[in-house]
Amino acid sequence: MSAAKSVTQLLAEWSGGNEAARDELLPLVYDELRRLARDYLRRERPDHTLQPTALVHEAYLRLAGQGAVNWQGRAHFFGIAARLMRQILINHAEGRQAAKRGGAAQQLSLGAADRLAGESAVDLVALDEALKTLETLDPQQSRIVELRFFGGLTVEEIAEVLRVSPATIKREWSSARAWLRRELSRK
Repeated sequence: MSAAKSVTQLLAEWSGGNEAARDELLPLVYDELRRLARDYLRRERPDHTLQPTALVHEAYLRLAGQGAVNWQGRAHFFGIAARLMRQILINHAEGRQAAKRGGAAQQLSLGAADRLAGESAVDLVALDEALKTLETLDPQQSRIVELRFFGGLTVEEIAEVLRVSPATIKREWSSARAWLRRELSRK
């Protein structure tokens, strides 16, 4: 049985209320969650206090505490994990800024996600604010950016999660990137 099938099967069992399946899932997804966390933190400032292991554990604890979730598959799981990691990083950035009374914002490069903003660094809090604005204008585009940038999902995986064609994802991704580039350049 392939790892992807095992993950999908365990997610289905977890959705059905099997908490043992949730516990069996962690070893199968841990390495990929850790890779996502390392990628996020690599784009952060060098002296960031969060470590990939801590980010993974915090995200997984929040996932496990979600209660009844109807997991739609592996891509859906990693999309939700990406959203949680994003929120953890945003909360950390906001807490740090508040502690410094408006100190320097954390920076990350958006270049890893198809050169969203060229090679420039972007304030993580500003990105979050821009994504919230985009969500009010176009929830699907906001979700695509979140899944692509924070979740590291491919176009095909996003299409599966959102139940639309890959061509639609490519078109919406292109539009969202342009909108974000313009929005972030204003800040």
